[in-house]
Amino acid sequence: MKIDLNKVLVTGSDGMVGSYVDFGIKTNRRSLDVTDLKEVQAVCRKYKPSAIVHLAAETDVDRCERDSEHAYMVNAVGTYHMALVAKELGIKLVYVSTAGVFDGTKKTSYTEKDIPNPTNYYGRTKHLGELAIQGMLKDYVIARVCWMFGGGPEKDQKFVAKIIKQLDGKEIKVVTDQIGSPTFGKDLVAGIKKLLKEDSRGIHNLAGKGVCSRYEFAEAIVKILGKKTKVLPVKMSDFKMDAFRTYNEGMISKISTSRHWKVALKEYLETEWK
Repeated sequence: MKIDLNKVLVTGSDGMVGSYVDFGIKTNRRSLDVTDLKEVQAVCRKYKPSAIVHLAAETDVDRCERDSEHAYMVNAVGTYHMALVAKELGIKLVYVSTAGVFDGTKKTSYTEKDIPNPTNYYGRTKHLGELAIQGMLKDYVIARVCWMFGGGPEKDQKFVAKIIKQLDGKEIKVVTDQIGSPTFGKDLVAGIKKLLKEDSRGIHNLAGKGVCSRYEFAEAIVKILGKKTKVLPVKMSDFKMDAFRTYNEGMISKISTSRHWKVALKEYLETEWK
């Protein structure tokens, strides 16, 4: 069945990824509180969406560890509410999940067939969202991503922005013992649109192509921006963090909209940060 993109309801459109959404009925945390079932039902009954793209989430890994109730309400209960309404309306639900649902012990990159085993509260709550959807719906897409970047100076609060804010100094310390597949928000939205147009179902990895360490990621940022800041290699154990970080979050993404992370990063930095 063809999905009318103009009638797709999008949650979390005021976030980093949401800033690239150029279709549908865009809602934010002020217009739609996903933790409030009555509000979710009222908004969905009002707009009668053709599908739902659920972006709203608490993605601050350390905050999830410190405030587990908040993380559970937003990531698990909020997603359950969206699945409940999607079932009630008989429409597709697209849910953006994370490589954080895995334990990071695999020697190669993760595929759609790998079994989740989250190790921190962020990963657990996102996995609970996946389970709620899989238990209630047949027409769903779980889009797993990794190491998101995008949104420019106004929206980006993740790794890229944190590195850029330190580039005026002589040196920065970045870990070498964590690898992943950096994902540009713009490419993720393109992938979601493609899956909607094709009426796809199931689990899809939408991370950027390729794998790098946080150290290599930071070095690429420094090089693209033409800075002279020295990147010093350190280990995760050198930093005190609330949440446990896994070693491997690398992903294999087969969808054609996923570009190599270096190509996407170059476009992002040159168009939104220079």
